[in-house]
Parts: sequence; structure tokens; C-alpha cells
Amino acid sequence: ENIKIGSVDLIKALNESDAGKKAKTDLEFMIKSKQSSLDEKGKNIEKIKNEIDKQSSVLSADARKSKEEELEKMVRDYQRLVSDSQNEIKKKEGELTAEIIKELRGIIEKIGSEEGYTLILEGGEGQILFAKKEIDITATVLKKHNELKAKSKK
Repeated sequence: ENIKIGSVDLIKALNESDAGKKAKTDLEFMIKSKQSSLDEKGKNIEKIKNEIDKQSSVLSADARKSKEEELEKMVRDYQRLVSDSQNEIKKKEGELTAEIIKELRGIIEKIGSEEGYTLILEGGEGQILFAKKEIDITATVLKKHNELKAKSKK
């Protein structure tokens, strides 16, 4: 029996597939909208800090302390918001990526059985030290994935 081996660069397939490109665009949009909200809150904190600095000579000790506590609370809220935003983006990226990888693996299995492969390896991430270019079926996987996604949109 002939042994037929193939390799697929899953990261390349993920990044270059139509679904992968759309996921990246969606993530970039999400990042931009969160960033603009964070920028606005950051400017607000800066404004209040400047006001406290300008008014420090005329404020009573209690009033100054109160304003500084308010500022500290705003900074803590801002830091929490930054952290929450980063976590939300990571989670969304994980969800989008996992779905596409699952689809790609299904396509790889189908190609493997239909085209008589004995073994298909993950070719990215430097796991294969040497391989002839002919065994790389990433382009085939990409083409089939994009076709599958195009059909499901109709």
C-alpha cells in the first residue's frame, strides 16, 4: 500500500480563509469601538486631575480629599473597564477562531479520506522539519472552506 502524507498550515488557513478575514475585521471593529470608549473615559480622568491640580490652592483639605477619592475611584473603574474589555476581546477571538478551526479540521478529514491520505500533519508552527512542497494541501483546504462558506450563505 502506498503511503500518502499531507500537511496543512492551520494558522495560514485560518488567517487567509474568508471566514478568518471576516472574523479579523469583526474583532478590529470591536477593538476600535472599545478603544474609543476607553479614550473618552481616559480624557475625562485627565480633565478632572487637571481641575484638582488647578483648584488645589483654593480647596479646603476635606474638599481636596473628596475630589482625590473620586478621582481614584474613576481610575480604578477605568482600569477594571480596560481589563474587562481585554478579556471580552480575547474571549470573542477564541470563539471565532475555535469555530473556524473546527470547520477546517472537518474539511481536512474529508480530504484525507476522499483523497487517500495515510497521514495529514499540522505544517505550521515549525512542527515539520522537512517536507516536499507537494504535500502541503493548505491551498486545497482553504479553497474548500471558502466554497463551503459561500454555499452556506446562499
